[in-house]
Amino acid sequence: MVSDFFYPNMGGVESHLYQLSQRLIQRGHKIIIITHSYGNRTGIRYLTNGLKVYYVPHMVIYSEATLPTIYGFFPIFRNIVKREKIDIVHGHQAFSSLCHEAILHSRTMGMKACFTDHSLFGFADASSILTNKLLKFTLSDIDHVICVSHTSKENTVLRAALNPQMVSVIPNAVVASQFKPDPGAQDPNFITIVVASRLVYRKGMDLLVAAIPRICQMHSKVKFIIGGDGPKRIDLEQMREKYLLHDRVELVGTLMQHEVRNLLTKGHIFLNTSLTEAFCIGIVEAACCGLLVVSTKVGGVPEVLPKHMIIFAKPEEDDLVNAVGRAIEMIRLKEVIPIKFHDEIKEMYSWVNVAERTEKVYDAIWKMRIPPLMERLRRYYGCGLWAGKIFCILIAIDYLIWRFLEWLFPEEDIEIAPAFPYQKYNKIKMMMINNYFYN
Repeated sequence: MVSDFFYPNMGGVESHLYQLSQRLIQRGHKIIIITHSYGNRTGIRYLTNGLKVYYVPHMVIYSEATLPTIYGFFPIFRNIVKREKIDIVHGHQAFSSLCHEAILHSRTMGMKACFTDHSLFGFADASSILTNKLLKFTLSDIDHVICVSHTSKENTVLRAALNPQMVSVIPNAVVASQFKPDPGAQDPNFITIVVASRLVYRKGMDLLVAAIPRICQMHSKVKFIIGGDGPKRIDLEQMREKYLLHDRVELVGTLMQHEVRNLLTKGHIFLNTSLTEAFCIGIVEAACCGLLVVSTKVGGVPEVLPKHMIIFAKPEEDDLVNAVGRAIEMIRLKEVIPIKFHDEIKEMYSWVNVAERTEKVYDAIWKMRIPPLMERLRRYYGCGLWAGKIFCILIAIDYLIWRFLEWLFPEEDIEIAPAFPYQKYNKIKMMMINNYFYN
């Protein structure tokens, strides 16, 4: 697994990587994660069940995304996959430079590769055009692509000009046991609306800033708890100062993963104001905690929850305020039964199911043949009149660098890392648990 986004950073991609890796380990696979260093967290770290994470020193340029180097990551990447005896490279998130570079280098080395897209992109602005061209470059030579919703699949197929048959839809999931409702945590004197998100433009923070004062004016017994951090936090603080809402708008800042459930259980309503969203794992976690969800109707969000769990709004201020008003009325009439929501989500979403479906993708691509260099160059040449030629040059240079690294650092000189003995570890863990409860 390769991505710029992993713990200790918080988000849907990070949670997806960790939970999917854990379930695949439990199914007998060896999984490692490669990401960039976070502060002092550099080198190799072990997480639950022996999940090994390589925190590679790399320059971060914006929102935990690393500086694209094309070839700078190749030597250390080759060393890691050789010493860990990796067969399949699975990249996550189109924003991740490490993901794109890992897929490029793995294909040059003759390895299998697949990609999971977690976001939606437009087609008109300069940023989207550049990102889409980069994605087309990466996915011109890929074994399979996974998307988290059918809307995301349509978007990715159009952006990268892919054959729809080589794109699968495997949604996110939730660990229901970690998101149990707790009605006792709610404030009985207020209806609490919870927001848990990165405070950035794409998550609709401008819409939230405009809607909160109107909602507070219309409903005197409503308060907001906002979790997360980002560049839009200052706008929320200025709004709170301007309308004197210090006692009704609480900004709790950055949340760790284990703190999310405690925040959600304080609320009655979960508000999602995203302007674009491929899946939104946050609304699944909120519904699992028994909250009624109010969300903008964008991207793949309509595919996620049943109609009785969610109220949709257009990404407009007036419609959002009206939708929140309808949700507040449902809470006052006690039409929401938290434990019923939890039980339904537990049956709908499971990481075990996600791991099984991902495993089928791995089995399918393992049977595919590895294309020769000329076939790869032909694929890249078709990416555009000028872009195709540039891509072919990049691939040719990548191939030459790989041959040079093979000569300079022969594979037989790379020390093989011992695999974590998961079966033995799990057996000892179960024995300790049994001794604790029965002795």
